[in-house]
Amino acid sequence: MTQTTEKTGFIGVGLMGHGMARNIVEKGYPLTVIAHRNRAPVDDLVTRGATEAKSMQEMASSCSVIFLCLTGSPEVAAAVAALKPNLKQGSVIVDCSTSDPTVTERLAAELADIGVDFADAPLSRTPKEAWEGTLDCMVGATEAVFARIEPVISTWAGKIVHIGGVGDGHRMKLLNNFISLGYAAIYSEALAMSQKVGIPIAEFDKVIRGGRMDCGFYQTFMGYALEGNRESHKFTINNAYKDIRYVESMANAATVATPMTSAIKNAFAHAVNTGGNGPEDYLPHLADYVAKANGIN
Repeated sequence: MTQTTEKTGFIGVGLMGHGMARNIVEKGYPLTVIAHRNRAPVDDLVTRGATEAKSMQEMASSCSVIFLCLTGSPEVAAAVAALKPNLKQGSVIVDCSTSDPTVTERLAAELADIGVDFADAPLSRTPKEAWEGTLDCMVGATEAVFARIEPVISTWAGKIVHIGGVGDGHRMKLLNNFISLGYAAIYSEALAMSQKVGIPIAEFDKVIRGGRMDCGFYQTFMGYALEGNRESHKFTINNAYKDIRYVESMANAATVATPMTSAIKNAFAHAVNTGGNGPEDYLPHLADYVAKANGIN
């Protein structure tokens, strides 16, 4: 058990946040959580030793380090605005969401004015690794803030990289998701072509699995395409579409030509606009929408 005087808070105990928060409290950190739409994770965390805050004001006034794991920058900005009046000088907000780096920098500047630090610490991997405490994490923060938050992050992350200053964690996360969402788009199109030319998915997989084109992302993606496991990679198509739009925005600001980014974005836009916008439409299900566009059931 960790011995600490740091009082942690967690906002956003959803697919990823539930496991992360569970590791924080079970590894010795005092933890305060707050409910949103789904009470089940909060109730579970309370049984493990967490305290439930009844309001954002209570969360702000009772915690020294508060983690956010939310859908995107609009939700992060709203949470910070709700917390801000009651935050204690010297506290830290850590945004683990996939967010727009320009918003990250703006929030950091606003909080600095009241003596509160801000860090971006987005994640890679899946809810399975969140539960196991083996996520990857890329952190944007000053050296002093990183040294302070790293022990808490290490309760739920197996690989932690201090990328640079505030905003750099989110920039790296967008680069990471550009690659992973590109994989998803390529796999989906390859599976559609495989079906069209008469190569069964099982035979396709025999060639790729264990070869140079194999990777962890391929394996979770194929958990659905090959085995029918709808929860093999629980990251929604809606969130993927949001992330690739953030990638495109970052590239536009840096004056980078983005033919690949635009192609990936269009694959997800098509899926979202043809039914893939529900809370249980996950990344591997993109293959279904690409297949339908090609006349395949």
